[in-house]
Amino acid sequence: MTTDTALQRFRLDGRRILVTGASGHLGTPIVQAIAAAGGIAVLAGRTPGRLEASAQALRALGGSCETLAFDVGAPQECRDAIAALCAGNDRLAGIVNCAYGGQAATVETATDADFDLACRQNLAGPFALIQAALPMLRRTAREVAGGASIVNIASMYGHVSPDPRIYGTSGKNNPPFYGAAKAGLLQLTRYLAAHLGPDGIRVNSISPGPFPPPAIAQSAPEFHAQLCAKTPLGRIGDARELAGPALFLLSDAASYVTGADLAVDGGWTAW
Repeated sequence: MTTDTALQRFRLDGRRILVTGASGHLGTPIVQAIAAAGGIAVLAGRTPGRLEASAQALRALGGSCETLAFDVGAPQECRDAIAALCAGNDRLAGIVNCAYGGQAATVETATDADFDLACRQNLAGPFALIQAALPMLRRTAREVAGGASIVNIASMYGHVSPDPRIYGTSGKNNPPFYGAAKAGLLQLTRYLAAHLGPDGIRVNSISPGPFPPPAIAQSAPEFHAQLCAKTPLGRIGDARELAGPALFLLSDAASYVTGADLAVDGGWTAW
């Protein structure tokens, strides 16, 4: 295999890929990577204006994209969105489930509604999207050597508990419902990989580590320092560092990878 051929396997030319949370902190670099690799990013989120601004920025860089406004926390909206997407074009090569909109909470302050929303955003909604999109994904899987690909953005906190000593009185407490829902997403990933493999649909996850917004260093310097100290690489992650792993899992370079979770956490879960 020549170098050119190997690099070509990372290309997504003409492949249509839906990304939820596309205009968010983590979603933005993922859609940029998809576009840079020649793919057509379908930017999904709750706010049409924000989606259109993200689409304009992507097009200004030469990227090809579409927008689709719906709430991933509402499973019926997910099904309706896929129906609308299918009506315009019956091809879909992949889905990246990246949307999340929870808030900080503690054991004492977390509510039933918080758990319900976390489960709808991380489990019920993504499942409804995938279920509704199966005909399109199966069609693509028959046409593309590496098959269709689903990438679920989970979390290091689907594997380990947040260390309460890091959060202290920062007010940035990672809530109990977040990791619980992300752990469920990891199991859903394994389940779907086992059941959709015969259709040529690969299902994998990425578990990001500490990827707070860059402003955290100024707004909560002590908390920022604690995050850095906890990580073997000694720093927080840059959201752009998720783009490569996502591109790999979406592309034919990962054609024999399914049911896997890729930790992108600076080594957080290694000790």
